[in-house]
Amino acid sequence: QVQLVESGGGLVQAGGSLRLSCAASGSIFSINAMAWYRQAPGKQRESVATITSGGTTVYADSVRGRFTISRDNAKNTVYLQMNSLKPEDTAVYSCNFIVWSPYRNYWGQGTQVTVSS
Repeated sequence: QVQLVESGGGLVQAGGSLRLSCAASGSIFSINAMAWYRQAPGKQRESVATITSGGTTVYADSVRGRFTISRDNAKNTVYLQMNSLKPEDTAVYSCNFIVWSPYRNYWGQGTQVTVSS
């Protein structure tokens, strides 16, 4: 049974930084993509950042230049370094791992990030 465990959320003032981590427990191999999503109250879930097994990264326009996604393949862990946080970054952040063959899609339970103005 694979589980994704997130950590690092919390309350921070605008302009501050947080680092989220998401680690997989259990046997999981060849994670092709790792990603962070977020969902603010009353809004749809949106993709924040994705990193492939080859290291290619993709960011939402709203976070590009402020957030950095990285991964440690040996630890099956993905990180999200969030700098220059804004109140509009307030949301529940969830990690997502994708394995293409056989197809598997794993989600973390979510961690709250609150940015005060």
